Amino acid sequence: MLKKDSLIKGTLILTAAALTARLLGLFQRIPLDYMLGPDGQAAFNAANTIYLLLLTIATGGIPVTISKMISQRYALGRPDEAKRIYKAALLFGAVTGLLLAVAMFGFAPLYGRISKEPYTVLSLQAIAPALLLFPVIAMTRGYFQGRQIMAAGGISQIVEQILRIIGGIGLALIVLGWGWGDEWGAAAIAIGSVFGSIGALSVMLWFGRKLKKQDHSERSGSPNTAIKAEGSQLPFRSIYREIFRMSIPAVVTAMTIQFVYFFDMSLFNRLTQSFYSKELADIVLANYSTKAMALAGIPPILAIALGASIIPVISSAYSLKNMSEVQRQSSLVMRIVCFTGVPVALLLTVAAYSVTGLLFKTPSGSGAVALLTAGTIFQITMMTTNSILYGLDNPKLPMNHTFIGLGLKVIASILLAPLLGVYGLIIGSSICFIVVTLLNVRKINNEVKLNVLGRRWLPYMAAVVVPALAGWGAEYGMLAVTETWANKLSYFAAAAVTALVVGGLYVILLAALRVVTPEDVRSFPGPLRKPLTLILKPFYRKAN
Repeated sequence: MLKKDSLIKGTLILTAAALTARLLGLFQRIPLDYMLGPDGQAAFNAANTIYLLLLTIATGGIPVTISKMISQRYALGRPDEAKRIYKAALLFGAVTGLLLAVAMFGFAPLYGRISKEPYTVLSLQAIAPALLLFPVIAMTRGYFQGRQIMAAGGISQIVEQILRIIGGIGLALIVLGWGWGDEWGAAAIAIGSVFGSIGALSVMLWFGRKLKKQDHSERSGSPNTAIKAEGSQLPFRSIYREIFRMSIPAVVTAMTIQFVYFFDMSLFNRLTQSFYSKELADIVLANYSTKAMALAGIPPILAIALGASIIPVISSAYSLKNMSEVQRQSSLVMRIVCFTGVPVALLLTVAAYSVTGLLFKTPSGSGAVALLTAGTIFQITMMTTNSILYGLDNPKLPMNHTFIGLGLKVIASILLAPLLGVYGLIIGSSICFIVVTLLNVRKINNEVKLNVLGRRWLPYMAAVVVPALAGWGAEYGMLAVTETWANKLSYFAAAAVTALVVGGLYVILLAALRVVTPEDVRSFPGPLRKPLTLILKPFYRKAN
């Protein structure tokens, strides 16, 4: 029997699934560096980026909207309307998926000419069929979330990633073993998304069959079975109007990261042709898309997951006009992302050379890894302030701010890429994240005054800068000491020592400089409060 999940349990399930899916996605990128050359890597990464962008445009925000609509109808005792909404959502997903799949397949040759990367054509056409199913899967996940059955979406995400990796990498090994070359190898890995979509849909169909039987059993056992529902005649037009009104702002903000990567991948050769030779550009693009983009996805995971769990509290307090609670929770969520997101980004920035060398074939491209992961600090704050504005019932503001940020990203990249190469593109992305964050914070402060760290900003900066410098020195020293070791062992030792130095010093300075106070720790969510209490307790005992 399928049971409804509580808010806490549902949040934990979705967070665990998202963490697992993101980490599995990283493991799909690592073999690319060993299996494919620069052209093959660029081909797969371009196809995957465009696929994710189109998927975000087609579904971003809509499943969440559907879950709210479904939940509301069941709460009001109108399950017939909920099923009508679900039917409309499935129809929208099926039509959208078909149109996107056909468009992606048909326009692949044109994209190859625009990007000056002809290798991408086959990969784009290989991944296109996945778009047939994923919009429908996204709508189904929204329906199950509305029914408070979070396990369906969580399990389907994990199965999707596992089959994506096994299917794509396995097929690529066969194709490359036959000697078909990197172009076909990249396309084979891209087909992994098709395997993933089939697996995810199979999971959702299994849950759907169980839920249908359960609903039928509950209706049969109800004392009102004599009353037969005629079904809702709610017009699809009204349903779509409600869906799009609520979800369009979320779609725009959700596509920010994917649009940034799509822009960089698509115009890399054109914007950097005066800075790199064609051969060097292919190598730099492969490093950027395979290594930097993959590692840059790590720092936001924990911070966003922890921050997102507090957003419903902000929304609830705002609906009751309890502005003091809104201020407290908004400040708290920003404090959490500062304390949790920064150290991970800091470590990956400082130890970029060792981490890149450890995970991938060579440490080449570690400069791009360092700069892009450093920029994720602003990506985290952008996404968190977006969520706060949603909690304040103002979704159009982050949408408008996103348009401004993306416009500046395009302008900065066009100006800087010919002068700085890949670093110009990354700086342009960071400008986008910073500007959106500042615009969001200004609007939040119009409602409630954020008090993130107050007078503790200078000690906090010291707690960031000192571990960064110490970590850089530790990595440099360990690489020198282990120079005669095997490469992977040397990189592992350097990364491990750097992690201990950066992490240890960061925690010690947060406590010693009183950046994190006992009051802060007590206000954090349980999963974060318990480990921090254990770590920081000795320092506070000494201080007292």
